[in-house]
Amino acid sequence: MKYNMILSDFSDGVTTITINRPTKLNALNSATIFELHTALKAAESDLDTKVIIITGSGEKAFVAGADISEFAHFDQTEGRSLSKEGQDLLFDFIENLSTPVIAAVNGFALGGGLELAMAAHFRLASTNARMGLPEVSLGLIPGYGGTQRLAQLIGKGRAMEMIMTATMIDGEKALAYGLVNHVVPQEELLPKCFALADKIKSNSSLAISAAIKAVNANFADGVNGYDVEISEFGKCFDTEDFEEGTTAFLEKRKAKFSGK
Repeated sequence: MKYNMILSDFSDGVTTITINRPTKLNALNSATIFELHTALKAAESDLDTKVIIITGSGEKAFVAGADISEFAHFDQTEGRSLSKEGQDLLFDFIENLSTPVIAAVNGFALGGGLELAMAAHFRLASTNARMGLPEVSLGLIPGYGGTQRLAQLIGKGRAMEMIMTATMIDGEKALAYGLVNHVVPQEELLPKCFALADKIKSNSSLAISAAIKAVNANFADGVNGYDVEISEFGKCFDTEDFEEGTTAFLEKRKAKFSGK
């Protein structure tokens, strides 16, 4: 598929998806959300893709927020639909992908941009990154899962402060809060992501998918995460990857996983 708002590139087991609206600081609009969904779905279906990296074009922004001009005239019903459709199509979709998703936060990640990064399985930031949820300064609240995921990641009190004050934090504070896993100079951001992707790729993709499902279960309403872990753990025993992994360990060699 030809994309207008994003770039999608595959290399050595990694699909890199870049939001490409530099004149808009990569702001999210409905077309961009749809293209991201389409590209992510394609990467998830590609057996050769072991890791997905999401980043923004240019040096200023990962995603500077939602495209406010698109919904400034909406009423309550349209606002609810905007939030639900966005969560279903992109943010919840990313969180529940079986392929690991890394967000490479280069520059501003505000509003929907931070919500996009938080939907990924983990995040890396550049030293010039600035992150925040400024929606209350517009008379709104975060609507793409931000009120939920920020509190899950950094705790209720810190999330309340960030949301209520509409304050941006830098990469080092995000690291201290546990919002990101690593902070590196901007020129090292993608290389660091690829280095982590290489480590992920060497492990069983089936086991990683099962781990994602089990970890996510802890945050799902009405779901016993321990029961999901037990189920996913048991399923692993019926895979070729389990047989290969244990055999390789006993034979003191590196495992060669097939993803079956």
